[in-house]
Amino acid sequence: MQAPFIIAIIVVLYIISAIKILPEYERGVIFRLGKLLPQPKGPGIILVFAPIDRIVRVSLRTIVLDVPPQDVITRDNVSVKVNAVVYFRVVDPRRAIVEVENYHYATSQLAQTTLRSVLGQVELDDLLSERERLNQQLQHILDLRTDPWGIKVSAVEVKHVDLPPDMQRAMARQAEAEREKRAKIIHADGELQASEKLSQAAHIIATEPVTITLRYLQTLTEIASEKNSTIIFPLPIELMNMLLRDRAKG
Repeated sequence: MQAPFIIAIIVVLYIISAIKILPEYERGVIFRLGKLLPQPKGPGIILVFAPIDRIVRVSLRTIVLDVPPQDVITRDNVSVKVNAVVYFRVVDPRRAIVEVENYHYATSQLAQTTLRSVLGQVELDDLLSERERLNQQLQHILDLRTDPWGIKVSAVEVKHVDLPPDMQRAMARQAEAEREKRAKIIHADGELQASEKLSQAAHIIATEPVTITLRYLQTLTEIASEKNSTIIFPLPIELMNMLLRDRAKG
């Protein structure tokens, strides 16, 4: 009676050891006698009968991969350091285990080479101003190349572009010159508009001489409101001529 009891205990312990619990975000890829089972197991309680079965746990959560700074030479021969972050997850656990030795390492190396390749084909101005388009292009290329591995790349973001100090100073001088150019253009445009308004005013005054008198009185009123002790104001010749004509008529 002792031997069957021992055997029963061994069987119970073996069954208990074969019980595996997988959380919701994990799947178990099972190799039975070295052959891959058609479907991954999980989540919940599964049975893995060692040594016949071998289980490889695969997480389905999104993985945040930090791409280290890469030395990139842009299309206009500017050397910069660029780093990025890649968001990806496993959508097919079977292919992620069978098709590639280490999908995390493979995705990291592919992201580094793709980053250098794509950014090396654009100019520095495009790298700084069209980052959203470059992010989409990087995401599309990585997603296409990792699809045979059962990987889905959801997003790629270029985080930082480290420029050489000489280039930073050159860009600062360029920005300063651009601001000065805009200031001169705005000033010239203001002078043009002022000259046009003055020309219109001169035309009105020439056709209606009484307007100079009204303007003269308005200016005197503005000066008087400032409570100055001494007022020096030129007397327009047109006003003198008008007064002389009125006197001659009288």
